[in-house]
Amino acid sequence: MGIPTSFRAYRIFDDEDGYRAGIVEQAIDEQSDGDVVIQVRYSSINYKDALAATGKGKILRKFPLNGGIDVAGVVVESSSNKFAEGDEVLMTGCGLSETRDGGYSEYLRLPSEWLIPLPSGLSLRESMVLGTAGFTAALSLYRMEANGQQPDMGPICVTGATGGVGSLAIDLLHQAGYQVTAISGKVDEFDWLHKIGADQCISRHELYWPESPMASAMFAGAIDNVGGDTLAGLTRVIKPWGSIASCGLAGGIGLRTTVMPFIIRGISLLGINSSGCRYTLREEIWQRLAGLWKPAHLDKIATDAVRMDKLEGVFERLLDGGGYGRVVVEVA
Repeated sequence: MGIPTSFRAYRIFDDEDGYRAGIVEQAIDEQSDGDVVIQVRYSSINYKDALAATGKGKILRKFPLNGGIDVAGVVVESSSNKFAEGDEVLMTGCGLSETRDGGYSEYLRLPSEWLIPLPSGLSLRESMVLGTAGFTAALSLYRMEANGQQPDMGPICVTGATGGVGSLAIDLLHQAGYQVTAISGKVDEFDWLHKIGADQCISRHELYWPESPMASAMFAGAIDNVGGDTLAGLTRVIKPWGSIASCGLAGGIGLRTTVMPFIIRGISLLGINSSGCRYTLREEIWQRLAGLWKPAHLDKIATDAVRMDKLEGVFERLLDGGGYGRVVVEVA
């Protein structure tokens, strides 16, 4: 296939000219080190990507870097015995757009030790509808089930339900046999949430979290994308031996709770780190996402698709709380 002498990339800078991001012409030797080069076909937009590109969150640890914490494409050059030209691969997290160049680039050099072969059952585009969001949702359920969560224990609550992680969590929980309660402030999207697998929808504006250390148990477990007071409230209403997977902090980083639900009801609070988990676990999670847990409504969850020169508008919309589902970036 070959690598062109220059290609387009969406690069983030912070220097004497200020914090900025935009399309640049780049050569492969200007990118982070790696033993595999791919032609990028797709990436995606996550909340973290919007924070990084706009400078509204401290995501990048070095500058300049290409944006995009997700990437999927085809190998065009490899000095690794793990991959050959023509292989379809993907990568999420693992330092992309934090410590090394990310997926908003027509070609990208990557380390083979973190590249995942595209699992049978997923297309490259589907893998980026999933991306970090789908991986996070699946890792949450994986850890919950490893801790004893089962469908017959009752419904699982998903907060931040219209977001990327939330919507994919609803779909894959439904595929895995769970009843799902979606909590969202976007009541206009309740019909859409039902269509992707939610059995019940509750407006966060009408949800009352009791102040007592424990209250009547409502949910068997939860995947929480909000944190703060929402997470604190959830600890009071989870049934005995249920688990809460904590994977977001849109509502704040504080947690005001007591030990009583953990001791008296035996509930568990599980931290979800999708960026830094071990490679063998990554492989297993992606196999599940391509198989038994593959969301059935990826076409409905992928609500938009953009090219690299249209990223800025989507970033601002996402940070302003607009939109729902997932946005795919069409790079090729």
